[in-house]
Amino acid sequence: MAALCRLRLRLPKTIAISNLHTSSPASAKQHYKMLVLGGGSGGIAMSARMKRMFGAENVAVVEPSEMHYYQPIWTLVGAGAKTVASSGRSTASVMPSGVKWVKSNVQEINPDKNTVRTDDGTEISYEYLIVALGLQLHYEKIKGLPEGFEHPNIGSNYSVQTVEKTWKALQNFKEGNAVFTFPNTPVKCAGAPQKIMYLSDAYLRKTGKRSKANLIYNTSLPVLFAIKKYADALWDVVKERDLQVNLRQNLIEVRADKREAVFENLDKPGETKVIEYEMLHVTPPMGPNSAVKGSPLGDEAGWLDLDKESLQHKRYPNVFGIGDCTNLPTPRTAAAVAAESGILNRTISKILKNEKPDKKYDGYTSCPLVTSYNTVILAEFDYTGQPLETFPINQAKERRIMYHMKADFMPHLYWHGLLRGLWGGPEPYRKLLHLGMK
Repeated sequence: MAALCRLRLRLPKTIAISNLHTSSPASAKQHYKMLVLGGGSGGIAMSARMKRMFGAENVAVVEPSEMHYYQPIWTLVGAGAKTVASSGRSTASVMPSGVKWVKSNVQEINPDKNTVRTDDGTEISYEYLIVALGLQLHYEKIKGLPEGFEHPNIGSNYSVQTVEKTWKALQNFKEGNAVFTFPNTPVKCAGAPQKIMYLSDAYLRKTGKRSKANLIYNTSLPVLFAIKKYADALWDVVKERDLQVNLRQNLIEVRADKREAVFENLDKPGETKVIEYEMLHVTPPMGPNSAVKGSPLGDEAGWLDLDKESLQHKRYPNVFGIGDCTNLPTPRTAAAVAAESGILNRTISKILKNEKPDKKYDGYTSCPLVTSYNTVILAEFDYTGQPLETFPINQAKERRIMYHMKADFMPHLYWHGLLRGLWGGPEPYRKLLHLGMK
């Protein structure tokens, strides 16, 4: 861990920071050797790498948002440990210098013609395409939302518009039920829905309100966490802190005016239960990006259909993908994006040389499970669900040092390493240790 601290001090000095880039208004037609769709974690990281591979003038990024957010920190924002302002920077400041920034939404992808059409009518053609469009939140699939967020006592750490409402609801809590949900869909950062429960428990204990609170975690899943080693540790936390966990319960309606949440029992379809709440944290249903789902690039469910080892599209060899928009069978996390970015960079470099990819993504991902304001269980694992841990300690144990890694070090590394294409690859924490020891 000392190596991590040394790297933290050195990293800013070794990185040249440049914010110069070009943005693009609508034009009749544009062409690029490498077109990147999406300016989130995966899109920015890969555009930085592609700039070095193709040259800035040959790379374009399609991204409508003026702000870029480090979303993993929203868990702490919702609990008052970080500010929402600290999670965001302007897209202009993270866009690689010299690449073309197309400030539009992707409307249509036509891989048979190697073209993309944006919502302002611009057609962009490409030789190679990286799809990094993320996923979509569907609050509207829960009856009573999103309009229910206009009421107090309800929030969600999954949106910049609602994350601060979580903190306000926690601060305003007096007594009663605090309810936390996990939807019956794939989600990004699958640990986040329960992290806010542990933090809320810690806050209520700190403020002397815990004895009047009943904390309830209703999850659609049949398990608390997918990886048994970490699930066993989390069950111990749940029992020790007197938290109520109900499996196979799916939120279907919020009656915000009455402070009622309606859940369906997934093991007994049609059976519902109404729970009154003093505080409600909603994790919304999520689904594939509409542009991917509506194109030949999507699988049957609408996710980008990739080879899980090379990250190359299964049917279009000049198309690649990264991050939450894909059908890779691993949890959608920033750590996964870091691991995928190095593999994808290697895959593209090999294909440009007419060689077969020689590095395989094993599904490595990481989920720092925040269990209080100063402890984290650091879960790391691969496609098979086997722990793939970095440190020579039992990572299923709550540790203070892992909290500081999550809260302080990783955001720093994200902004100054991952987004500049300077960090990432298989088992990125191991690579981080290696770099720190040099």
